[in-house]
Amino acid sequence: MKTFIWGKTVTIVDIAKESGYSVTTVSRVLNNRQDVSPEAKNKIMEIVKAHNFVPNTNAKRLKQTSSRNIYVLVKGTSNMLFANIIEEIQCVVDRSDYSLNITYLDEDDNIGNETIRICRERKPLGVIFLGGSRDDFTEEFSEVSVPCVIVTTCAKGWNVDKLSSLSIDDEKAGETVVDYLIQNGHTKIAEIGANLELSQTAILRHNGYINSLKKNGIVPDERYYERARFSYDSAYRAMERLLEKDIEITAVYAISDVMAIGAIRAILDKGLKVPDDISITGFDGSVLSQYYNPKIVSIRQPHKDMAARSVEMLFNMIDLNKPVTHEIIPFELISGESVINIGTRPEH
Repeated sequence: MKTFIWGKTVTIVDIAKESGYSVTTVSRVLNNRQDVSPEAKNKIMEIVKAHNFVPNTNAKRLKQTSSRNIYVLVKGTSNMLFANIIEEIQCVVDRSDYSLNITYLDEDDNIGNETIRICRERKPLGVIFLGGSRDDFTEEFSEVSVPCVIVTTCAKGWNVDKLSSLSIDDEKAGETVVDYLIQNGHTKIAEIGANLELSQTAILRHNGYINSLKKNGIVPDERYYERARFSYDSAYRAMERLLEKDIEITAVYAISDVMAIGAIRAILDKGLKVPDDISITGFDGSVLSQYYNPKIVSIRQPHKDMAARSVEMLFNMIDLNKPVTHEIIPFELISGESVINIGTRPEH
């Protein structure tokens, strides 16, 4: 464990480094938030007490009322990719003269309405969105006059003033990972997706699934599609529904790593093995997916680059009056142990 030099002013960043938790987690503990595990809270508070750390409430209050505020609005609470991006955004903003505020929304909430409220009440200089779709940005969003950047979703063609975007090509990425399954001999491929009426990300990743099947001569079958929220429990239940159907499944394409992990647990609880009985792929390339057993084949989104670039785009719009831009950045298919070539599957 790291120790501090006597006489040094201990900061929240120091507490985060010594505890091994993120700045965001430390901040939640210090603000007595409930969305922190008891283990994390106990460890952080032990370090806080050991160093007699006292949050500078005056500085905090001043920063919160400063005109240099920016907001991050996060749609969904279980997205591991978003958690990684938020941590990186926090680090970037901490090195600037801006202060950062983070608000979490349910998957079914409308980002646009919440943004209008925040802009009226808090007067931020800019907003970063994690998640969201075209339906979140209705005509009323024109009331928002500050620069905004949406990350992981492409807003090109939306014709929304003040809204830039940064994302990978979700449709191509989905096609790439399903191609990988087909290259390994799988033709009975199920998909655990999301609500196609609410999530643009779900639509694009589903389109990639359909594109891959069709170009490889496989007729799409709606029985192989189950909808879930971006959570372990919801994906678990979606996988249960797939297994209850009278269809043969050799592989599952999950549109997020969280969904893949939830689905794997459902498969294992049915007495089946991954990948021997059913192969599975994820999406996002989260850290957990790469340390999970089995290591999950996934699409990596470069979260550090996305965080740094999204903040840079927002600052350029705020400080330099740069125009709205829509950037597509590269993705990467990362290998793992969750997919087996169907020709080498063990005999039952």
